[in-house]
Amino acid sequence: MPPHHGARPRPLPSEQTAATADISVVSLHGAIDHHTVDDLSDTLLFPRGTAAARTVINLSAVTFIDSSGINAFITAHHAAQRAGGWLRLAGPIEPVLRVIQIVGLNEIMGCYPSTRRALAA
Repeated sequence: MPPHHGARPRPLPSEQTAATADISVVSLHGAIDHHTVDDLSDTLLFPRGTAAARTVINLSAVTFIDSSGINAFITAHHAAQRAGGWLRLAGPIEPVLRVIQIVGLNEIMGCYPSTRRALAA
């Protein structure tokens, strides 16, 4: 995606760990918007649009999310379901949680107050 008005696209810092043998935890940092959504999709989806079967996304360090991020989560959620798994959101701060709730993302996939709670669900 070309930069808009001279702005350089920002990478979306992320870290992926294995919580158990079959559950991945992806920790995201910063803003999720049209500048960083490609990084988010690359992090959540493997080649050909497949996803890890069970993934918890730690949002505790995400400061902003727009519709492009919501759409990326929905795409990853559907990919995980096709693989027989799930995608869960964990620990969003209040402004991010508010967006998740307004668009009903928490009705589509689990949204938990912490990564620990998401893993235990």
